[in-house]
Amino acid sequence: MSASLKKSLLLSFLISFQLSGQIIGKVTDTFGEAIPSVNIFIKDTYTGTTTNNNGEYVLNVRETGEYTVVFQYLGFETQTKTIHPARFPFELNVTLSEEVTSLNEVIITKSEDPAYRIIRETIKNQNSNLNRFDAYTADFYSRGLWKLSDLPDKILGQEVGDLEGAIDTVTRSGIIYLSETISEIAYEKPNNFKERIIASRVSENDNGFSFKNVLSASLSFYENTMNFNAPIVSPIATNALNYYRYKLEGIFYEGSKLINKIEVIPRRPKDNVWEGYLYIVEDDWQLYGVDLNTTGDALQIPFVDELFIKQNFQYDSEIQAWVRTLQTIDFKFKFLVIKGDGKFIAQYSNYNFNPEFRKQTFTNELLSFEPNANKKDSLYWNQIRPVPLTTEEIEDYIKKDSIATVRNSKTYLDSTDAVENKFHVTDVLFGYTYRNSYEKWSLGYESPLMHISFNTVQGTKGKAGVFYQKSFDENRTNYIYSKVMADYGMAEGRLRFEGEIIRNYNFTNRMRWRLSGGSRVQQFNRNNPISNLLNSITSLYFERNYMKLYELNYASAEYGQEVINGLHLSASVAYENRKPLFNNSEQVIIRNKNAEYTSNNPWVPEIFGIPPFSDHDVIRSTLNARIVFNQKYFSNPEMKMNLGNSKLPIFNLGVENGIGIDSKTYDFTHFKIGANQTISIGNKGRFIYNLNAGTFVADDYISPTDYKHFNGNQTRIGTHSDYINVFNLLPYYEFSTKNTYFEGHFEHNFKGWILGKIPGINLLNWNLVAGGHLLATERKPYSEVSIGFDNVGFGQFRMLRIDYVHSFYANQNKGAFIFGLKFLQVFN
Repeated sequence: MSASLKKSLLLSFLISFQLSGQIIGKVTDTFGEAIPSVNIFIKDTYTGTTTNNNGEYVLNVRETGEYTVVFQYLGFETQTKTIHPARFPFELNVTLSEEVTSLNEVIITKSEDPAYRIIRETIKNQNSNLNRFDAYTADFYSRGLWKLSDLPDKILGQEVGDLEGAIDTVTRSGIIYLSETISEIAYEKPNNFKERIIASRVSENDNGFSFKNVLSASLSFYENTMNFNAPIVSPIATNALNYYRYKLEGIFYEGSKLINKIEVIPRRPKDNVWEGYLYIVEDDWQLYGVDLNTTGDALQIPFVDELFIKQNFQYDSEIQAWVRTLQTIDFKFKFLVIKGDGKFIAQYSNYNFNPEFRKQTFTNELLSFEPNANKKDSLYWNQIRPVPLTTEEIEDYIKKDSIATVRNSKTYLDSTDAVENKFHVTDVLFGYTYRNSYEKWSLGYESPLMHISFNTVQGTKGKAGVFYQKSFDENRTNYIYSKVMADYGMAEGRLRFEGEIIRNYNFTNRMRWRLSGGSRVQQFNRNNPISNLLNSITSLYFERNYMKLYELNYASAEYGQEVINGLHLSASVAYENRKPLFNNSEQVIIRNKNAEYTSNNPWVPEIFGIPPFSDHDVIRSTLNARIVFNQKYFSNPEMKMNLGNSKLPIFNLGVENGIGIDSKTYDFTHFKIGANQTISIGNKGRFIYNLNAGTFVADDYISPTDYKHFNGNQTRIGTHSDYINVFNLLPYYEFSTKNTYFEGHFEHNFKGWILGKIPGINLLNWNLVAGGHLLATERKPYSEVSIGFDNVGFGQFRMLRIDYVHSFYANQNKGAFIFGLKFLQVFN
């Protein structure tokens, strides 16, 4: 450690301990080991704190006098100390003894463990516990920490380095993320909530905002489930006895209150459940404490090994309720050779259960930041921080803040750019970017090697181009981006150019415009239902050229922004010249005896040389609205994070208009409406639906490029995590229409609710998925049903999905397996 860093650390400690009104100390066990996350508070108040990982604490009080300090930690006996500090800081060190429980007062029967009676009584009081508080305000403090340990020097042959100073070069360990927030929260029954962050700090980022908040930390075991990536069933859910066994470990007293310590035991392995201990207050049937853990398999987060959660509750005699004051979440993670651990602390204090709210207290803005919340200095934090930093955390702040100051300087940025901007021979193959980090601009080119693909129109083709980006703010939310790309097909022998300019103004109302133009080959379905990679494979190895293309020469202008909260409008206008294209290549790598290439006309695939349309020109315009009623959101001075509204669907309205330049035959107006929603059904999984309908006002001979095309799939390969916008057995263009249509997609992911209960199969940790799809046009209705498995894979690699899909149309019934390769969605 450098001399300057030692001085900074000493200064930080002196500042912390010289402030008036502080009780400081350390909490250890009987062996002298520090105890982290001890709940410490002044008796009969909500003035409290907790110990850090070194067992150290700082308890802020207003003046000298008599104080009764309570030290509470699950698994240890609660201690109460009465002190009379005459001056500050006042040192109070405490040793806690392990909890002693007894079964002497418990009546044991052979028929059932006494724990079941306690659990049933607590479940019976679930609603009253959930709705106990009509309203309150409180102060909230959170801290998040991620650490890496034993990081290799190289990963896949590439030097890892010190991750910009985060990793100790000797131990290969260190803090990679550290942040804190202090906020004021308000709640009113049934669903009104507001949090205002008054201070936010992120290590190494003096402009950073931390979005750790009360809502993300509010894990209530009175709810039936807690939703992580998968819903985890609470040990006191209404159906908890189907998931858990219980054992009464013993009882102890907290004052006059009898506390039951109950062991929670999962009934089945790999189920979405907890294990550990609950502490329940006799007769009150409320939680005194929670000490539970679960696994990454249960959470369905592959890189998490284990997750531990502790909650402490404090009794309020005025409202006769046990109130949560502290929650800690610890976890261990590992991905390949990268491993580490993390911790999140959430502390609640200064509750007021009789607040007076104004009419405008609660809005759709759930989280906001005070001006300059991220600009508070170290002196401010040392005065207000309720949980002291450890030496390691202090060192991380000082080191990284110093590093950030240096690394934001022009001298440093220019020097690193000089190294990064050196041109290497391999850059010809993989692309190159020249950066001026201080001026916040970059210039580069994209290599054709990264864009090689095949289609029967162009043959083997490649794309290359140059780009430029300039940012106008520190967080790069206000920027301009431009790019020019060249596309060349070897069999076609045609070079096309295309360019665009994008101007993005902010991440609050997301105002942006885009100008683009040039020439490109375009799929008839502009949703691009088949990717270049997948089409290349099906064409070259299976002789099935599903991608159908035409030439689009165009000039376009687009604009979009969120006009008011929950209403996003976008509009575009374009001149388009459309030309038919024909196959120019019969190249294959493996000849398929049962198939051969079809023509580039999707409606006459067996006959070559017939164009699907004639050359024509149109003026095409669109106007679209995305509506989320009563949309909730988070905001800070630089961005707005929309959360949607889980109780209502998202609505999409649109109108697309075409005006033929050469002939009114190509005139059309296409009206569209859609709705989609994701509904959580607790431990029974997640249900998603997506509905779309539309109609045309058009001539009978409008261009097929303007038809409504539906996302089909003839490859038997799925490339999305869910199938709510695709028909997996539908030919790509068989049902394209210029008339009225309706399509509906429905999918339910049971998230372990069914498979998790089947012995043997539950060890796989797969999810059962069922779906239904309906398409109605001027033809007879088309439908699909599917059943399959998601979260398929091994260990940390679960990027597969397998479905059996059966289609119904007229008298035709077809069935096939669809193999979902979710990692391919990046190529779509």
